[in-house]
Formats: sequence, C-alpha cells, structure tokens
Amino acid sequence: MSALPHEAVAVERPFRRRWWAAPMLPFILIFAAFVLLAIFAPLIAPYEPNVQNLLGRLKPPGAVVRGVTYVLGSDELGRDLLSRLIHGARMSLAAAVLSVMLSGAVGTMLGMAAGYARGWVEAVVMRIVDVFLSVPAVLLAIITVAVLGPGFTNVVLVLALTRWPRYARVAYGQTLSVANMPYVRLARFMGAGRLRILFVHILPNIIGPLTVVATLEFGLMVLFEASLSFLGLGVQPPTASWGAMLSVGRNYVSSAWWIATFPGACLFLLVLSVNLIGDSLRDLLDPKSRTRRKE
Repeated sequence: MSALPHEAVAVERPFRRRWWAAPMLPFILIFAAFVLLAIFAPLIAPYEPNVQNLLGRLKPPGAVVRGVTYVLGSDELGRDLLSRLIHGARMSLAAAVLSVMLSGAVGTMLGMAAGYARGWVEAVVMRIVDVFLSVPAVLLAIITVAVLGPGFTNVVLVLALTRWPRYARVAYGQTLSVANMPYVRLARFMGAGRLRILFVHILPNIIGPLTVVATLEFGLMVLFEASLSFLGLGVQPPTASWGAMLSVGRNYVSSAWWIATFPGACLFLLVLSVNLIGDSLRDLLDPKSRTRRKE
C-alpha cells in the first residue's frame, strides 16, 4: 500500500510537465526568436537601420527602389522598416534586462534586510516602499525622465527606480517566512554573520518567487520603455526603437499603415510571450497552484 502514492506521483509528473511545456512551446520560441534578433541584429538586419533613401519613402511592403527591397515597407525617410524593427528589438530587450536586473537587485536586498533585521530598518524600508507604490509608475517615470533628460541610460535608471518596491515587498514577505526556519536559527546559533545568513541560507530559498516577479516585470519594462520612447522621453532618434516608430507611424496610419502596425505587433507578441511564460513559471513554482491543479 505504501508504494501506491509514489507510483501515482511518478505517473503524474510527466503529465504535469507535458501540460506546461506543450502550450508554452510556441511562446518560448517567439521569445527566443526576439532574443536572437536582438543579439545578432547587425548580422541579421538586411540594411543599416539609419540609412535614408528619400526616393523610397513610405513604400509598402515588398516594394523595390534603387535596388533596395523593402520587405516590410519603408518609413517617412525611406529607411528599411525590417532593419529598424530588428535593431529596435535590441533596444527594448536591453532596457528591459538591465532595468529588471537593477531593480531586482536593489529591491531584493532592501526587502531581505527589512524582513531579517526588523525594527527601525523594517519600518523605514517598508514605508518608503508604500510611498513609491502610492504613485503611478508611469507618471513617476515620466516625471523623472523629464527631470534627468531622455536617453537610454536614464530610461534604465528610471525604470529601475519605479519598479524596485515590488521586489522589496516580495522579498520582505518571503524573508519573514524563512527567517525563523530551523536551519536559519541553527546558522545564527553557530555564529554565522548576517550577510552569510541572508545570501547563503535565505536568498536561495526565496529565489523562486523573485524569479517569477522578474519574469512578469520584464514585459512591463518593455512596455514602459516603449511608452517613454513614444512620448519622446526614451531612446532618441535616429536610434531605432519600437516606441519611437509607433510615435512616427501614428501620423501615417491612413497612408502608410505598416509603419505603426509592425512595431505594435512585435510589442504585442513579445509582451504576450513573456507574460504567459511568467504565468506558467508561477504555477510551477507556487505550491498552492500545484495543489489547486491537482484538485
């Protein structure tokens, strides 16, 4: 009788793995394709993204002008839209990756410090978190970029500044639940320092929820970067950016629909794939989700 539960688990695990992997495979491939485009943009793009050809301005997809084939059409300056989309993927993904890493590192360290030290450290950090969360993130980002000035570096700093509180809150709650575990108390009894306890005994046990948060935040960072570039506060021309391309394309929606349609489709596919992967990752790492799925 004791072997039955083990046999049931052995049968269920492959099914659960297939249940997750099969629906997510297309979105994983889409995300991987965008990553490859961003990494190898100079090698994949058919033309230089900033080279102008005024004789080929506003040409529809498939047009050929002076030996240049516009697979996805051209913009108002005759630049190849496909090449600019590929290079725009590099800017969007780079901004998202850097901002997620920076905000995740800052928020995790502050949240862990507040959850483990308690006392005045907890009060100060969590009140600062409450203040930041009370202000709309987009509004805070717009105000900060307007003060610091536009540019890629400032966009990354602003996105990290506006999103670190979410990591801090998750790290704080997880640290509270782990700080009193027997292995943490034993490490403290044996003389381990606070930094060793935080980074050796606590961080590895809370990295799962933080990874899920980072995955979901990645899609938001892509949208925030595109929003700031759309408003002229992000990556500056002539550097290719999906948000800036959307901003230009809105002026030509009736005569050159492709300028805004293709960047918008890329944003949609990238954010959708990242969000769905994050949701599936949360279901896999969250014990409560696994329990509900069993029921």
